[in-house]
Amino acid sequence: MAIETTPARLGKTIVIRGEVKGSEDLIIDGRVEGTVQLGDNRLTIGPNANVAADLTAKDVLVMGQVQGNIIATGRVELRAGCLVEGDVRALRLAIEDNAGFHGKVDLTQGAAKPAVLAATPAAEPAPTQASLGI
Repeated sequence: MAIETTPARLGKTIVIRGEVKGSEDLIIDGRVEGTVQLGDNRLTIGPNANVAADLTAKDVLVMGQVQGNIIATGRVELRAGCLVEGDVRALRLAIEDNAGFHGKVDLTQGAAKPAVLAATPAAEPAPTQASLGI
């Protein structure tokens, strides 16, 4: 029997302010402000989404609006009708006709993860809520 893995979904009436972390595929169709980190999973920004966040995932598909930087260890795809305002760092990038994009592109080569995703050195303490201004 095959195990069906459907992505988690944030509907169009959902509003999240803060940090979203996970280890499964995610579809965002609502409003997210802050950061989204999915590591080795796929992130889909749906056509109704309005995201003001930095995004980190293996693959990112954008059909809605994103204000923030996108870091992907795999592919970033900007579909027709989307609007991205921010920098894109990925291994591969696909932009359809009529997709809006304003920012810089860094197509990293090789299988190495971007420096932002690398583990912090053991000598450096983890940030606390006080040091993050929370």
